[in-house]
Amino acid sequence: MHLRTVFAHPRAFLVRTVGFAFVWVVLVGPDPASWTIGGPFVVAATLASLRLSEPRDRKLSLIRLAGFVPYFLRESLRGGLDVAARVLVPRLRVQPGNQEYSVRLKSPEARLIFIDSISLLPGTLSADLLGDRLTVHALDVRTDVEGDLIALERRIAAVFGESLEPSPDTAKAHRSPAPPEART
Repeated sequence: MHLRTVFAHPRAFLVRTVGFAFVWVVLVGPDPASWTIGGPFVVAATLASLRLSEPRDRKLSLIRLAGFVPYFLRESLRGGLDVAARVLVPRLRVQPGNQEYSVRLKSPEARLIFIDSISLLPGTLSADLLGDRLTVHALDVRTDVEGDLIALERRIAAVFGESLEPSPDTAKAHRSPAPPEART
């Protein structure tokens, strides 16, 4: 291991050490005796992570991330209730299909959080990503999935300090109903 990586990125070393220590406490518990084994493993994991993945300059805002949490929880609850209602009340609209969406986020971390967070929106699931084109499966393509995607992308852009370029493709999302055999 190269210690120059540790000295060149002391903040990354500290953040990763705290993160791996947190994982250790979650897995093993807060028993102080466990740190005779856990301490060296936390340090080894930190050094390995610094060696394998050089720290990058990130613009993650912890304040905006804290502001994202209530939105995330609210939308998760809304999405869960929507799907439950569609299952329990059969007369609710269901017209499954796919929608195409142009992702405007640039950083890989922001894109990953965006794609993973889509499933919290009511009746949606990210299905495929090719370049900047994201395919989103929706339980009902007649709902405003695009508006929810735009709002989610804006919030994640704010967390990562990104500005979103207007995209003509975003304003005209392509919707395609699912084939009849997929509507079961």
